[in-house]
Amino acid sequence: MSARRALISVYRKDGIVELARGLTARGFEIVSTGGTADELRKARVKVTGVSEVTSFPEILDGRVKTLHPAIHAGILARRDDPAHRKALADHHIAAVDVVVVNLYPFEDKVAKGAPFEEALENIDVGGPSMVRAAAKNFRHVAVVVDPADYPLLLEQIDRESGVDAATRLFFAQKAFRHTARYDAAVAGYFAQVEVREGAYAVAESEDVFPYRLALNFEKVQDLRYGENPHQRAAFYSDLGSTLYSVAAARKIQGKELSFNNILDLDAAWRLVTEFTEPACVIIKHTNPCGTALGAGPLEAYERAWACDPTSAFGGIVAFNRKVDKGAAEALAKVFVEAVIAPGYEGAAKEALATKKNLRVMDMDTTSIHRVTGFDLRRVMGGVLAQEWDLHRLEKDKCEVVTKRRPTAEEWKALLFAWTVAKHVKSNAIVYASGVQTIGVGAGQMSRVDAARFAALKAQLPLKGTAAASDAFFPFRDGVDEIAKAGATAVIQPGGSVKDEEVIAAADEHKLAMVFTGVRHFRH
Repeated sequence: MSARRALISVYRKDGIVELARGLTARGFEIVSTGGTADELRKARVKVTGVSEVTSFPEILDGRVKTLHPAIHAGILARRDDPAHRKALADHHIAAVDVVVVNLYPFEDKVAKGAPFEEALENIDVGGPSMVRAAAKNFRHVAVVVDPADYPLLLEQIDRESGVDAATRLFFAQKAFRHTARYDAAVAGYFAQVEVREGAYAVAESEDVFPYRLALNFEKVQDLRYGENPHQRAAFYSDLGSTLYSVAAARKIQGKELSFNNILDLDAAWRLVTEFTEPACVIIKHTNPCGTALGAGPLEAYERAWACDPTSAFGGIVAFNRKVDKGAAEALAKVFVEAVIAPGYEGAAKEALATKKNLRVMDMDTTSIHRVTGFDLRRVMGGVLAQEWDLHRLEKDKCEVVTKRRPTAEEWKALLFAWTVAKHVKSNAIVYASGVQTIGVGAGQMSRVDAARFAALKAQLPLKGTAAASDAFFPFRDGVDEIAKAGATAVIQPGGSVKDEEVIAAADEHKLAMVFTGVRHFRH
């Protein structure tokens, strides 16, 4: 490859000095501008400024720097076209053989609450233009947008015949993904902008659903298979999200994650982080089969496991506290697929290391704890979008509708059961004490069957428990089943045309019943 000019302009500066030195050593002239040029000059790398190439200064507060024929003709010219070569020669334009550009992460800026005018100024124009031009002319220009590819670029340049066709295509594919992601972030942001009092601003309401939904995901990894072995699958992360999520987790031990592992880890993590006290959640097929609080991770785990040991076998375990030695040693005695927690003590890592296949996910991260974007569900031919269900119940917003009010202990159990029921597939009934689930009835086609099934699943005494229903009772039969099981208090949304009948049934059984006014269907 008879390269002579490399154009470098990057936001992510990691590795750029080493790359520039490598290119210079291989006979390249480095052309750059702005912060990148400053960074290279500080490292004593010889740099030609863009203004020297264009014979035109940067203007409009830097809005116009690289948008010039002397730059873009050098990138877009086809080396195998005599007319293109003649045009370059006639206008004294040098061909650009390597373009190294990555863009300012616009989505990070807006995620931090930048006002509209600041966000507007952070929309890159020249950068995407250079990347797209180089990617379009990939047969003649090597375009690199990912610092991880710098060593590959140098390695390919050192080949006798230069950068090969497959690598050029690989670089171009990543480049187009890079600009597509960027454009999607800008388009998604602008979909939320409105005119308010004569000025432009992001809509105050967060339930704005754009006319066109631009999705912005990047592959994390290919998976062995999907829900079933005959289905291929991959895991993608939401690049616009700052959510403290499974996508941000770091696997420190164990087998590769499966499609179902990721679904269950997500379900476990979302539930366990609902609690402020030390908690443990055990998930099986996205439903909690054991949820408990404790003085620490070990006690919470032991209580959660006791809820339903049969279902817990082979499940996913989540903690909302750093895992200590005691909890890890207990986990090492049983078979579970994975564990996720905000960190692990050294002795805990050693104990878990005895289970080589156990997937250990570390959520000890500095990710911003802010949920963005929409909850999406695919259907054949389309996608459903909704807000995330982030509602957290406040006791003073509840309405006691029965003659008997809940006791202090019943209130604690009611609120605990309600929190868990939010994460159970509908129709859902959950029996619980103030510190652990006792019986979970998930995914039943009728609510009365959910009440029966939850009682059937109970391994611990049901007498004196509280019951939570994710939606209203359409008839009194569900309440009759709950009373029959031994529960003394019920929490439910209310709103049925049969509410009076249901309340009367609760009074008849001397149950305390609370209405929340909120439903938590989870299909």
